[in-house]
Amino acid sequence: MFIAEGWKDFEVLDTGDGEKLERWGDYLLARPDPQVIWPKGNEGLWKKAHARYLRSDRGGGAWEFKEKLPEKWTVSYGNLRFFVRPTGFKHTGLFPEQAANWDAMAAMVQRRSGAKVLNLFAYTGGASLACAAAGAHVTHVDAAKGMVLWAKENRELSGLPENRFRFIIEDAAAFVRREIRRGNRYDGIVMDPPSYGRGPSGEVWKLENELYGLAALCAQALSDEPLFFFINSYTTGFQPAVLQNILQKTVADARGGVIDAEELCLPVRSGGVLPCGATGRWINK
Repeated sequence: MFIAEGWKDFEVLDTGDGEKLERWGDYLLARPDPQVIWPKGNEGLWKKAHARYLRSDRGGGAWEFKEKLPEKWTVSYGNLRFFVRPTGFKHTGLFPEQAANWDAMAAMVQRRSGAKVLNLFAYTGGASLACAAAGAHVTHVDAAKGMVLWAKENRELSGLPENRFRFIIEDAAAFVRREIRRGNRYDGIVMDPPSYGRGPSGEVWKLENELYGLAALCAQALSDEPLFFFINSYTTGFQPAVLQNILQKTVADARGGVIDAEELCLPVRSGGVLPCGATGRWINK
């Protein structure tokens, strides 16, 4: 397992009965998690939650606030700073388990001065900030304008130089094809594709139909001596071995290197770990 153990401003306090109780800075949020099929460990602690996301029988859901929270607030991971806010889709704008990957990518970026990193489906920029803070120039690509604006806020909040970033609002595959035609290559690539989504022009994305082709396309955008290629998945049924096989066939067979594919997890204060998805890492040793 890859476990994100370096947080101070975030922690999972308890899990149970289809929910997780998290501390985001000074605020406790209870959110659904379908993988949590065991009972709660500390019922009294859950009563302290400032807000809880309740699913609707008709799909989606809404936040129930026990007290008024700020529209957004700040959490830190090392020298990185992020705005978090409860959104209408239960998310907060940050996937804290990804810190395990941020640390791994940052360590590899530090091996090469001026490394170029491509972050696809880049959301609010956690990986982008981590790589830039380690010295990389990052091309941050997401189809959602609001997420890119949020990433820019996080960049400014973290005090990272603007000239280390290129922010692109575009469909990931379309952008990579254009970069290949232009001859632009990257020392590191990370992608965090959704299970399902639409691009800015209505393009339909379904992970099971698109992931292998996108990975093969991205392999053509790697530099002659790349550092890494990471693929994340939160899609049910996509086990770490799936990501390992994709990286083997698209990158390792031609370039060698080492693949490590594992579950991505968060430690839980009341005991155990919370499974949060899967990550496949190809590293050019």
